[in-house]
Amino acid sequence: HIAKIDDCFMDQLTNCRIIVRCGVGFDNVDLKAAAERGIAVCNTPDYGTGEIADHAIGMILALERQFVSYHNLLQNDPFTNFSHLGAPPGRRLRGRSIGLVGMGRIGSATALRAKAFGMRVLIYDPYLPRGQEIAVGVERVESLEELCRQVNILSIHTPLTEETQGIINEKLLRLLPKDSILINTARGPILDLDGVYNVLKDGYLRAAAIDVFPTEPPDPMPRLLEALHNNETWLQQRLLVTPHTAWYSVDSALDLRRKSVETVLLYLKDNKLRNCVNAHLLRPGQSFR
Repeated sequence: HIAKIDDCFMDQLTNCRIIVRCGVGFDNVDLKAAAERGIAVCNTPDYGTGEIADHAIGMILALERQFVSYHNLLQNDPFTNFSHLGAPPGRRLRGRSIGLVGMGRIGSATALRAKAFGMRVLIYDPYLPRGQEIAVGVERVESLEELCRQVNILSIHTPLTEETQGIINEKLLRLLPKDSILINTARGPILDLDGVYNVLKDGYLRAAAIDVFPTEPPDPMPRLLEALHNNETWLQQRLLVTPHTAWYSVDSALDLRRKSVETVLLYLKDNKLRNCVNAHLLRPGQSFR
């Protein structure tokens, strides 16, 4: 997802017939430029779904049950810190309300896991066919604003598009009930990190867990990560970060490589496309190479 595949790059691919993104997101590929050149662009969405959903739930557990805080306290002083009073209070998951932004494969997997913990699950996804929420057993709302007003936990599961870039901003975060938590395992640019910094620093948002960032590795360093790096008191035990690893397991890494290669071979050998994301951009009468 880091390499930029634009029109200038594609002009050098005189014999290229297909570009396969080894992953779900394809925001780094110019889909229109590829279509104009007759190059099919496909992604690999059917890997890591369970891992990312597990990661999101794990982040919620870490913030609500304070695993990391207690571990760090005992690592520092196992005798003196052997108490539940040293970390922020833990919360019960059963009965809490979680809001999911996006109800695709990963959002659905996260919803099922959250339901298993006895949580009330609300979702916002304007592109989800009506009735799909009934099949999964969750509640649907019609706007992000309505979603935020009703939940204690907000978890992001939408792809990065022009529409979703920066969509979770400070104004929206302040619609959450005070003392809520935020989870992002989707794409970094969807979330306004300056907004997160502000709502955490003034105490409106209780905690956040973030796996993805606008630039990776983070350069320039966002204020939020600078505060974490400097161990600023106001942020201690309130921010959990991981280096874009929600997707990763030994199993998912193998799935990713195998399925991406299968997509290439299927097209080159049998002229069959799967998971094509730019076919809609072909001109009338145009076909792929």
